[in-house]
Amino acid sequence: MNLMSLSFFGRHKSTILVHKWTVIFLTAGVIVGTSGIFAIGEHNALGQLGLAGTTGAPVAGAPPQPDCAPSAKNHTLAPIPYCIGVEHFSPLSGLHNPVSTAEYHCAKPQTPPGNTTAPYGPCIDTGDTAFMYAAASFVMIMTPGGVGFLYGGMTRRKHALTVILQNFLVYAIVSIQWVVYGYSIMFGPDSGVGPGFIGSFAWVGLNNVFHNAPADVYAPSIPHLAYVMFQLMFAAITPALAIAGYADRLKMSAFLIHVVLWTTFVYDFAGHWNWSLGSQGTHPGWLNALGAEDFAGGTVIHITSGFAGLVTAMFLGRRLGYGRAPFEPHSIPLVLLGTTLLWYGWFGFNPGSAGFAGFLETEAFQNTNIATAVAAMWWMFLSWAHTGKTSAVGACSGAIAGLVAITPASGYIGVYASIIMGFACATVCFYCLILKNRRRVDDALDTWAVHGMGGVVGALVTGLFSETRINPAANNGWFFGNPKQELVNAVGASAAAAWSFGITFIIWKVQDWIWPGGVRVTPAEEELGLDITQVGERAYSESIS
Repeated sequence: MNLMSLSFFGRHKSTILVHKWTVIFLTAGVIVGTSGIFAIGEHNALGQLGLAGTTGAPVAGAPPQPDCAPSAKNHTLAPIPYCIGVEHFSPLSGLHNPVSTAEYHCAKPQTPPGNTTAPYGPCIDTGDTAFMYAAASFVMIMTPGGVGFLYGGMTRRKHALTVILQNFLVYAIVSIQWVVYGYSIMFGPDSGVGPGFIGSFAWVGLNNVFHNAPADVYAPSIPHLAYVMFQLMFAAITPALAIAGYADRLKMSAFLIHVVLWTTFVYDFAGHWNWSLGSQGTHPGWLNALGAEDFAGGTVIHITSGFAGLVTAMFLGRRLGYGRAPFEPHSIPLVLLGTTLLWYGWFGFNPGSAGFAGFLETEAFQNTNIATAVAAMWWMFLSWAHTGKTSAVGACSGAIAGLVAITPASGYIGVYASIIMGFACATVCFYCLILKNRRRVDDALDTWAVHGMGGVVGALVTGLFSETRINPAANNGWFFGNPKQELVNAVGASAAAAWSFGITFIIWKVQDWIWPGGVRVTPAEEELGLDITQVGERAYSESIS
């Protein structure tokens, strides 16, 4: 974009924004119309195979179906041929016949996902599928409920409803982005724009993502669509965590667009680097190929959101009165409720990342709980030593730090290493919080100290204690004869932190230039409270003191 075009846009941006509602409603109409066309086209394409509105076999003359059924002999080792179909509005010659898709419990252990050489699951396992949907449901409540109530309780009363609503809306926004293109560019076949840098648009609109066939490299004993839904929950909670950096200061319109931009250019990229297994024989994510270990999102989720929160707080500046007026949580019971929901939800977050019900989710379950318990207690004792008082908010911060740090390690390390993780993360995050306050960085809800640095601790301790004994798809860590793993994990954590910090800053600069008056609310609006100025409602009745 040259200087002339920038100047033109600068002169006319107010006029353009005046017509924003016209653009929004026209866009909605286009989306509805396009969705209708695709729905009808997909039905017609399936009809060519005799699969639309019938349970019968394909009609005569339909394209031949590939042999996707597992071999009767040695069925636990025989891989399913690649049976995913072609484009919309054409005969889906590769689509499994729903009638012949095996949906029974194979009663065979599955090799953990995370290794492209692992044999494919021979069938859709109903037990694994039910487990993954339960895990996804656990994680879903973490965004509007867990993070929403936690952050809502920690902020001041006049902003509480806005923060809770933002967490609710994040889930809705990312749910749409994920279906349209987010899942494709994160988990889809590699685009070739740098090996393992970002996925392609092969699965845009969930094209070639089916409810009755597994993916070729991801969680092969469950339907591909089940894996999409599970990973959606991770995509939604990540930008919600970053709300801490701009709490009490941001225009609602800027928030809505920022969530889409940030999820696309920060989360989806970092996720592809770490978790793409190279579908359809393409290059896996570059950090995955390097051997970086992130079982459930310490790097992809917590480091990215934590460092985004840090740069956001630095860019927007401090809240009015910061350092002069007490900015205490308006409802500590809400903080405790939110933390409890997060602890509960994390039992789907980490165990579900195994991708199947069995030995690995059991280890992740145990590790998640013990690390969190140790971190909560240790943070409370650190706070007690510094202030002479135990602290409910401190115990909650410790629990969340433990949940964050154990996330990348939960399926790679043992129970006793998880206890060490609890002590390590609580100590580092506690003193990072003190450092942040002394430097007067107004990360309002502590996402950098707890999530950013907790994720870093998790990555580094994983590099020390990772064991193939725990997870056959893992690498041994430094203490088990492989010091290289610590370096690789450090590279992964550093890359995610640097990318998130830099790209988030660029997004804010662009948005602040486009938005009339900038992305931050006016001092008068901030003083009155975002609940009134941005939402038009109050969290509490005026009659409640």
